[in-house]
Amino acid sequence: MDRAPTHIVMVGTDPTTRGGISSVVNAWRTTGLFERWPVEYVTSHRPGSALAKLVVALGALAKAVWIGLRRGPGLLHVHSASRASFWRKALFMSLARAAGWPVVFHLHGGGFARFFDQSSPLAQRAIRFFLDRSDAIVVVSERWAGWMRSVTANPRVVCISNPVALPRAIPVAREPGRLVFAGRCEEAKGIYDLFAAVSALRPEFPRLRVECAGDGDLARMRRRAQAAGIGSRVTMHGWLAPAERDRLLASAAIFVLPSHVEGLPVSLLEAMAAGCPVIATSVGGIPDLVRHGENGLVVPARSPAALADALRTLLADPDFAARLGAQARATVASSHTVEQAIARLDALYASLGVRRAARRAPIAARSMQESS
Repeated sequence: MDRAPTHIVMVGTDPTTRGGISSVVNAWRTTGLFERWPVEYVTSHRPGSALAKLVVALGALAKAVWIGLRRGPGLLHVHSASRASFWRKALFMSLARAAGWPVVFHLHGGGFARFFDQSSPLAQRAIRFFLDRSDAIVVVSERWAGWMRSVTANPRVVCISNPVALPRAIPVAREPGRLVFAGRCEEAKGIYDLFAAVSALRPEFPRLRVECAGDGDLARMRRRAQAAGIGSRVTMHGWLAPAERDRLLASAAIFVLPSHVEGLPVSLLEAMAAGCPVIATSVGGIPDLVRHGENGLVVPARSPAALADALRTLLADPDFAARLGAQARATVASSHTVEQAIARLDALYASLGVRRAARRAPIAARSMQESS
């Protein structure tokens, strides 16, 4: 590349939608990243039909090309999960490499290892091609960094945790027996395992109930709860706005996320930031975040019995649960704040030759409005 990048084209899902990538991007934006650096955000994906998604992706490609023609050399920062998300980003990375732009590949999805393992040999070579040639690979936990180093020769794998804000106040008392699950309501998030565990604990804890916050086939979830004999103990809230979610976490006795696959779930970080005792599974980057018996409990995935045992431990000992909750909040405060994530991004962008923006507020606001 003849000249240093003068701007950053960031590509990812629509920031107005729900999910881990949009949560991270919005946290960065709220804390001022788009004002510190010359970032223009390009939306490459929105929920909808296959045709609607194709139209959005093609429009994003055209917009990225236009930004390059208008502003000159840049840096491409792509937010990617697996499968279709990766192949969409591969198109952007191909264009960037052809133009001589540096590329930052930022992996979020917890299913990427399975996606890679289940891909054909030809597809695996293509995935490695893009990983090997990225100027930096960003992952959300040290375990994901270790996995990434096992499949790519790229020496620059950087760990930047998903960030969350710390609530100002921590409740003195939590409602006994109130379990909270936050995330997409589907089997891969372990919600059926949670239902089975709660069903097994019914005789011991008559006040036990589950409140689920998240999208998905909620009618199907209610049927599964009924089949498990706990229909009256399960409330499906659907997606909650941040303020409503924070109120739910503030009153929860325990936050439970028994996922089968994960990257580093933002919902778990949010619960820990709220000082909520947490139980999660030993998948993805969760063991890097939750230390069993210190700031939460970790159980094997797909094990309702182990999940029931962990729930029993915390329900029977509220003082122990409260200590875990306090340590969980301290963990987030020490290493998972938005400010810490942005400091790592500052160092990464600077090392790739991008200069900080002089006046970014008008451009950042415009680019986010155009992508929504």
